[in-house]
Amino acid sequence: MAPSPTGRFHLGSARTALYNYLFARKTGGKFILRIEDTDQKRYVPGAEEEIINSLEWLGIMPDEGPTQGGDYGPYRQTERRAIYGKYAGELVEKGAAYPCFCTAERLAKVREEQLARKENPRYDGTCRLLEPEEARRRTEAGEKFVIRIKMPKEGSTTGVDLIRGPITIENNALDDFILLKSDGLPTYHMAAMIDDHLMGISHVIRGSEWLSTFPLHVNIIRAFGWEEPTWVHLSVFLKPSGKGKMSKREAAEAIKDGHSIFIGDLKNLGYTPEGVLNWIVLMGWGVAEDDVMTLDEMVQRFNIDNLTPSPAAINFQKLDHFNGTHIRLLTNEDLSARIKPYFTGAGLKVPMDTLLKVTPLIRERLVTLDDCLTFARFFFEEKVEPNPEDLIAKGLDARQSAEIARKAYEILASLPEITHAVAEPPMRAYVESSGYNAGQVFGILRVAVTGQKVSPPLFESMEVIGRAKVLERLQEAVKILMAGK
Repeated sequence: MAPSPTGRFHLGSARTALYNYLFARKTGGKFILRIEDTDQKRYVPGAEEEIINSLEWLGIMPDEGPTQGGDYGPYRQTERRAIYGKYAGELVEKGAAYPCFCTAERLAKVREEQLARKENPRYDGTCRLLEPEEARRRTEAGEKFVIRIKMPKEGSTTGVDLIRGPITIENNALDDFILLKSDGLPTYHMAAMIDDHLMGISHVIRGSEWLSTFPLHVNIIRAFGWEEPTWVHLSVFLKPSGKGKMSKREAAEAIKDGHSIFIGDLKNLGYTPEGVLNWIVLMGWGVAEDDVMTLDEMVQRFNIDNLTPSPAAINFQKLDHFNGTHIRLLTNEDLSARIKPYFTGAGLKVPMDTLLKVTPLIRERLVTLDDCLTFARFFFEEKVEPNPEDLIAKGLDARQSAEIARKAYEILASLPEITHAVAEPPMRAYVESSGYNAGQVFGILRVAVTGQKVSPPLFESMEVIGRAKVLERLQEAVKILMAGK
């Protein structure tokens, strides 16, 4: 995987990494991370760290890379500058590339004129016609230059993509792209091809955005006389509507709904790496879209021939489905450990022994890990503050609701303990004898002891909250209701 540290780490990059990881694991190969940082103008500080942290969180760390090292390093392209200069010089010697001395001003003028003639803008080949001796003299004199590839002008170039088949382009449509910039750094096009060769890369699984320059990459490799890797250009991600790619505005809207296309955001929004991986692995892989798989199961089932070029729409509802499913596959201990930071982050003291009792009561309701606060913060709060209106049962007034709360207090206070087994029978007997229905009685009791209308199972929750707090909260509810009667 060869990302550029020029922005945030998103779903497309994560899927590319995942497919490379699965293929490496399935075949007994190595998964390599190489940082393509030659475009220093677009370099974003912290982007490399986000790439590495995201891969680590997802659980798909490379075997070789900037942090792991390896036999084929360095793994940042800016640290390989001397290598690219040597190979660019080799292409010039072969006559497959040439120095170009055209200024930015001249190139801008040529581009303007081409656009005015309604032509596709490209380099006009001025320096391609220079005699090698003149080019050498000008470079030795210190004149500023770049190195361009000498693309074929006749016939066509065909490259083969594993999932798309042969891709052919007429050579008269190709441009003499820059391989080495005037500052001595290569463009991605040359650097990636050289590095793939030197690092022994057998398969290049990458995003579809590289299809437009695929013929260039094929020509660079052929100019060196090297064996081509197997190419796989993955399907494009479409926005949820299925029409076009996600824009920055749409990405900003998604996060308002608790979703994001950035891995770092998904982590902070309470998604699990297992859920995210299961979601993205199916976007572009020709297996059933509702298959629930662990990472090990993905490795076992992965077949590179099952990848599909068909566009995949981002479906956040499926993310929620997979995330909730994987949450329920976690052990009680693992899930408790994962949700604890959300409680402590909200300033709550959370004894682990209590949390281990709470987790089974809420796990079926969790879609994201941070949902734990919605369903369970009342377990760890000293006091709850119910909405007075919520304490009044449907069809009753404040006085009648206060009477129910008071009676519940009396029943529960008379019991030796407030456990599910001990507390539920007398409360149900009260419902039968009172003339009120279960929804009214238990609704008031729920709001009084949890502070909310929706909660985990009531009597199991009361058992965890504890006798003293339950009775204290019921007394407070009576006071609230009497004040508003």
